[in-house]
This record gives sequence, C-alpha cells and structure tokens, in this order.
Amino acid sequence: MAVPELTLNNGVEMPALGFGVFQTPPDETRAAVGAALSTGYRHIDTAAAYGNERQVGEAVAASGVDRDEVFLETKIWISDYGYEQTLHGFDKSARKLGVDRIDLLILHQALPSEFDRTLQAYRALETLYADGKVRAIGVSNFMVEHLTALLDHATVVPAVNQIEVHPYFTQRDVQTFGTGHGILTQAWAPIGGITFYRDSGHRSTLEDPVIGEIARAHGRTPAQVMLRWHLQQGRSAIPKSVRPQRIAENFDVFDFDLTDGQLAAIDGLDTGNRGGPEPADITLASFGRPIPEH
Repeated sequence: MAVPELTLNNGVEMPALGFGVFQTPPDETRAAVGAALSTGYRHIDTAAAYGNERQVGEAVAASGVDRDEVFLETKIWISDYGYEQTLHGFDKSARKLGVDRIDLLILHQALPSEFDRTLQAYRALETLYADGKVRAIGVSNFMVEHLTALLDHATVVPAVNQIEVHPYFTQRDVQTFGTGHGILTQAWAPIGGITFYRDSGHRSTLEDPVIGEIARAHGRTPAQVMLRWHLQQGRSAIPKSVRPQRIAENFDVFDFDLTDGQLAAIDGLDTGNRGGPEPADITLASFGRPIPEH
C-alpha cells in the first residue's frame, strides 16, 4: 500500500509515515531497514549520532528499491555545529549513506547556550539546500523560543521540526507555532517514548485504558491507534522497531479512521511530562561527542 504523502513548505513531498532507527544497534540496522522497505516504508529516518547511517545506506542499496523512491532523512549532531563543521557533517553523512543528495537534513538539537553555533549550522544547511545537495532542511527538538530566534536570521524556513510527540506529551505550543509558520511537526517516540517512560516509572501508553478501548473498538492494536492519531492530525510519524512483525503492524494503519471523539480522547491524555532530555539542558559539555568520519 502506498503511504500518503505530506507536502513540505518548499513543495517537496515526503511519506507521512517513516521508519526510525534510534537506538537500533548497527548490526541490527540492516535487517530492520530491509524489513521496513520490504513492508512498504519509503521514508527512513536516521542521524549521525545514532552511529548507524552506514548500515541504513547499505540496507537501501541492497533492497532493490530504486533510490529515488526512498526518502532519506538524517541529522547533524551538535558536535558538528558551526558553518564549515556542518558542511563537513553533511559530507560525512552522505558518505556513510552512500548518496550524493540527502532528502531531508536537520539539526538534531538547539544549543541554547551557544546559539550562534546553531545559527551558523543552519546557515550551512541553507547553503547545502541552495546547492541542491539536500532537498529540504529542518530542525529537531526546537522549542518556540529557538524557532523564533532562528526565524529572525533564517532565509529558508525549516520544512520540519522533529519533536517528541505522543499521547502523554503533545507539545501543543510548539506544534501550533510550527503550523503558523509552515513548519511540519514530525513526531519522534510517536507511540509513547516507551524506553523513557519505563525508565522513569511512568505507565506505557501501550497499556493506557483509553487507548486500549479505542483499539478494541477498531480491532486494532494500541500502537496502530496512536499512529493513526498522528496521521489524522497531519503529523509525520517515525515509529521504530527491529521486529518484522511489529514493523509490519506499524505500517498497517491506512485503512481505518478514528472519530473526532476518539481523537479528542487521546488528546486529553497529555501529562505535560517530557520523556526525552530537556532542550534547555543540551550543551556540548554534557552531550557533545565526536562523529566519526566513516
């Protein structure tokens, strides 16, 4: 089944449902991405900091799927911020992915304490975009204040802001700001930030009674209901898994619709509690690490 596409603010079309490889070990990445492509996914999201870009590229090359049919997205890590450093970060990612052009290249985090480096990094993305080396550019984990400061200097409005969004944490203010400026919200941890919530003692969204009731009403799984919630509200979502059965389950979300009442019920589960790191806490001292050349 063909995945519905979202049109970015520069006219580029991107599959609404992607496949993520966050925390997927390199030695498991090839098989996971291969399974995703066999299932029908055509949008793969990785990052320099994940350490598995090379395996993503190898899986795409070995899949038999035409390169032009696969939307590749990756991220520049904070250690490579700065104008020349970010241009080199692109070279490293492109080399590992085995491509000349990346479909969507985004900054992985804002660096609030060194925002000038963030602005220089984004200026490098604008150069790569102008040179045709990337089809679209964007950001990740940018809050309203970061987006506001970026837009004061940017010549290209980010096409995407990839942020933590799931029923327990919706970041409506960031989503609303993005919508008002033509920036698409892309949800990471779209089915609940399972690892973060387990580690912090929160109940998993997969066990939430409201979501479970909606899933039973449609004869679906809680994960499928959450992904449908994202898609019907116009977000991009990038679930991850290394299990072929779960990979296929997460893709089987295009032939049912949630009612307005069900969408509202899921919206009402927001706890306001972030699962990932606080964006304000991201510093080179705490999170910086070198990104290998190969």
